[in-house]
Amino acid sequence: MLNETVPSNQFFALPKVELHRHLEGSLRLTTMSEVAQQHGVTVPVNTYNLSGLVQVQDQDPMTFTNFLDKFKTLRLFYKSPDVINRVTREAVEDAARDNIRYLELRFTPVALSRAEGFPLHDVMDWVITSAQEAAQKYKIKVRLIASVNRHESPELAEQVAWLAADRIKNGLVGIDLAGNEAEFKSDPFYGIFKEAKQGGLHVTIHAGEWGSAANVRDAIENLGAERIGHGVRVMEDEYVVALAKERGITFEVCVTSNYQSGVVGSLTEHQLPRMLEAGLNVTINTDDPSVSRITLSHEYKDICEELHVPMDVLRTIVINAAQAAFLPEDEKQKLAALLKNEMKL
Repeated sequence: MLNETVPSNQFFALPKVELHRHLEGSLRLTTMSEVAQQHGVTVPVNTYNLSGLVQVQDQDPMTFTNFLDKFKTLRLFYKSPDVINRVTREAVEDAARDNIRYLELRFTPVALSRAEGFPLHDVMDWVITSAQEAAQKYKIKVRLIASVNRHESPELAEQVAWLAADRIKNGLVGIDLAGNEAEFKSDPFYGIFKEAKQGGLHVTIHAGEWGSAANVRDAIENLGAERIGHGVRVMEDEYVVALAKERGITFEVCVTSNYQSGVVGSLTEHQLPRMLEAGLNVTINTDDPSVSRITLSHEYKDICEELHVPMDVLRTIVINAAQAAFLPEDEKQKLAALLKNEMKL
């Protein structure tokens, strides 16, 4: 869990790459308090009480239900274009402050649009514009991923996919399937993701988090996944591990999130070391930094100190993340070279 001290300088000082961060899980508490006052959102204005509603607390049950309950409150805050612009800018700023050099920020257009009935295309354009402006201001490279949920209708997902494909040139480079994989199948989305990939979008899929290794296989074989969000349960099936290695699949691992949502019983039980030993391509990410009360620096610190991942392996993970970015090959290699030079690799 996050303590309130600044992480060790060595972890903060490392240049970082993050491939799995949700905009909706990145809202600052102070921003939420101000939005609540300005727009009459009925939540506690006191930040301590508000924190209990939107952030996982040490005394909370570490369960899937408790984790997802935080988003019920978070969905109340997207009250205007200005709010959506602000939270996007601040998410990028917070990443830059944590020495992240390249960020892929995913957002769920349907969730952002629903509070006030905004058109999906407007929401997507607001996020794109704000992310571009913040990236330039804070000197961080940012790309966006549009996320759709398994429990939503395929028709909505298809609409998001088409709108996203029209915005590739504006930095919206990927599409993601998220949501409750334990109760909702991915079959209705097969055709949509195939068309999205043909349209030039990269594909990442949440799988093997609350569902079995079979979901990782499904994501690779039927949804065209290049990367897997979480994926820690891949270790339950040797065949799927071999398939992932053969296809060069990258895993977007989120250690604290997996503990807080009940995927693993404790940080020290996390499968990350086994995934590395198996030769899987693993990256480290925050998932929802505000909900989890963490930064990527804290995640780096935890995997080294709690899971005993050596610093040289951590540096390699940073490079692997750069090479797994949803960027053209020349841009990926340039990013990796800059990071290697800074880390003296």
